Amino acid sequence: MRIPVGSATPQDDHTARLSDRFDTSVPHPARRYNYWLGGKDNFAVDRESGDRIAAAYPAIRTLARENRAFLQRAVRYLAAEAGVRQFLDIGTGIPTADNTHEVAQAVAPESRVLYADNDPMVLAHARALLTSSPAGTTAYLDADLRDPERILAADELHRTLDLSRPVALLLVAVAHFLTDADRPYEVVGRLVEALPSGSYLVLSHVTIDLMPAEVVERMRVELAARTVERDAVPRSRAEFARFFDGLDLVEPGVVPVTQWRAEVPESERPPLAEASIYGAVARKL
Repeated sequence: MRIPVGSATPQDDHTARLSDRFDTSVPHPARRYNYWLGGKDNFAVDRESGDRIAAAYPAIRTLARENRAFLQRAVRYLAAEAGVRQFLDIGTGIPTADNTHEVAQAVAPESRVLYADNDPMVLAHARALLTSSPAGTTAYLDADLRDPERILAADELHRTLDLSRPVALLLVAVAHFLTDADRPYEVVGRLVEALPSGSYLVLSHVTIDLMPAEVVERMRVELAARTVERDAVPRSRAEFARFFDGLDLVEPGVVPVTQWRAEVPESERPPLAEASIYGAVARKL
């Protein structure tokens, strides 16, 4: 039931508007990813879609966990070693443990973090994201990666981040939801272009390069069904590396996420076939 105009608080009205955007009849990538990570913020349709993909690629939950660990390692590197104090995390997804601002502010409490996402369930959890260390800032922007101009012009961005100083742009497990028609390289390039020298791009992207042939075939069948409103477009290593054209890759360069500055011995990491997703970090010169 909608609250009558004039009787709602701003927060009530915001919640009501968000509820109008929920569609529990169609799987959503953010909710499905939450399900794979063991979260509770998903619906039956997301779990059914997630289980179908897991049937085709049983290691999908391992991939999700390893991708999340890559994000955390990258943020720690940027805050502790690269000295970055500003983060723009686009496609952040539903909050879970050790979000970007928590990792960054554990290293440098003065870190400033702006999250951007366009999923209504993520928006509904914005309060959880907006808890910040007293010395730092955490803010949230309702925006779509496919509209970089909207992101760059947003008041929230300019209130939170100083674009005259280095910013880490995080596009972790989100660029693969851009189809070729979405002009993914132009979108990412426009965002990087707006950042000053000394900024960083952090990106991870699913691939079929590391999957066994039989899994690739099962995944092709599942993806062809297009049972989710926006599903992943796997890209090759060369296609992934193209996102970093003109940037200075941080060692070890473009690698599977399990190999990016790994904190455990190789013998304790999952096989590459179980985490078929590339990751890399690069600096803008």
